[in-house]
Amino acid sequence: MAAAALVLVSGCTNGGQDGQGPGTQSPAPTPGGSAGGTGYADLVDRVEPSVVTVRAGDGVGSGVVYKPDVVITNQHVVQGRDQVRIVYADGTESGGTVVAADQVTDIAVVRTERGNLPVPEYREQLPRQGDRAIAIGSPLGFQNSVTSGIISGLHREIPGSASRTQSLVDLIQTDASISPGNSGGALLDAQGRVIGINEAYIPPSTGAVSLGFAIPAATAVDTADELLQDGTATHPYLGVSLGRLTPAIREQFDVQVEQGALVLGVEQGGPAAEAGLQQGDVIVGLGDSQVGSVEDVLAALRQAEPDDKLQLEYSRNGQRQQTTVTVGTRPG
Repeated sequence: MAAAALVLVSGCTNGGQDGQGPGTQSPAPTPGGSAGGTGYADLVDRVEPSVVTVRAGDGVGSGVVYKPDVVITNQHVVQGRDQVRIVYADGTESGGTVVAADQVTDIAVVRTERGNLPVPEYREQLPRQGDRAIAIGSPLGFQNSVTSGIISGLHREIPGSASRTQSLVDLIQTDASISPGNSGGALLDAQGRVIGINEAYIPPSTGAVSLGFAIPAATAVDTADELLQDGTATHPYLGVSLGRLTPAIREQFDVQVEQGALVLGVEQGGPAAEAGLQQGDVIVGLGDSQVGSVEDVLAALRQAEPDDKLQLEYSRNGQRQQTTVTVGTRPG
């Protein structure tokens, strides 16, 4: 992957519609016919009213309705502003007040002057690598543009990846085209559920082709709820990167447990490293929760606070072991 410094946040774009915007792609129908004979046209018709354009001064980004009068967008889209303009799918617009923003997750919430906005379904379970993905946003100011592709990867971390955000989240990678102005827009699954908030891309000038990134819906929802509640968000973390424990991986590496979260990497000096966790371990329990997937670890972690001490159960070389991990605070 290109060096982190070459990753760019995907908005705002500055003002006008100069340059050539991405065209709408026509995906092949997914298994089971989710796309139908008209591609994703029906899905877009249904979800499009829930995606807005966010104008912050000369900059243009995107947003997704979260509550009837609240929009989620990226922190870097509204950075330094208390008021923005919201443009809706029907062409009308209203003012918006930035309620709060979080630099670590790059999430912000904006309360709109217009209410009764249609709230889409948010899918907090992570998609699978290879699933279909549809992005809706306003790249280069072209409002409600649609691109499609697949989920290229999960659990991508790009610390310090852009000059205008310190986002350090567990990102979704997609090859659905993401361009300046897409920031804060929706990444959807084939059923039209929001699976991520688009955030960043690696530009073609680096040699990259369709490398875009989105904040998982679970992260966006949790952060938005905290921001709406008291204006701040906490960031408990373990300092570990996790992967899905698939049947192929279990067979190839002779993993002796059926379910769990596979440890792909351990951050030196982080909470997991201090607790003795190693690459190749499989987490099967955290706190009071049994762990059958990566989502279970993330869910247990979201219920914890920094400095909490949690029992962590893991499997190593077929042996179950326990340790205590002290939850850390994700650096900003």
